[in-house]
Amino acid sequence: MPVSLEDARAWLRLGAGDEDALVERLIGAVTNICEAFTGQWLIVRAGEEVLALRDRTARLAARPVVGIDAVAAIDAGGGETALSEADYRVDIAGGAARVTVPGAADGARVRVAYRAGMADTASEVPAAIRHGMLRMVQHLYAARDDAALAPPAAIAALWQPWRRLSLGGER
Repeated sequence: MPVSLEDARAWLRLGAGDEDALVERLIGAVTNICEAFTGQWLIVRAGEEVLALRDRTARLAARPVVGIDAVAAIDAGGGETALSEADYRVDIAGGAARVTVPGAADGARVRVAYRAGMADTASEVPAAIRHGMLRMVQHLYAARDDAALAPPAAIAALWQPWRRLSLGGER
């Protein structure tokens, strides 16, 4: 995770072992919140999607995609056939990835295995994102008894430069 338990503990001014389980859950939740807000996976990890082809093309939801590991065609019965790299084309631009299968019928389904993420390690995640995550952990920790308390605007301001939105109709 981009923010360690030790970093969060220090930010919250907690001693070792104080509420570690809660803080770890908050870090996990904040990682999900940050990825949803920015539209990007923070640390490179493997992903897989099953998609219907539209104009023989599938657009992956995850960003930024750094590589496609495998593509398999899925038949009507659910059976899968691995495709060779010659059977499909990959276009990765600005972190968004499209997989085109020229020999497939429109509406055919494919399983795409890939890797996506903006950084290889937690220390490579931009400092502003990590700082925003620490502030969000602090907010959730302090507001756990007051669900109506809104997060500080500074968090969104820290994450905003990395926010990637997609307009409808791309799928």
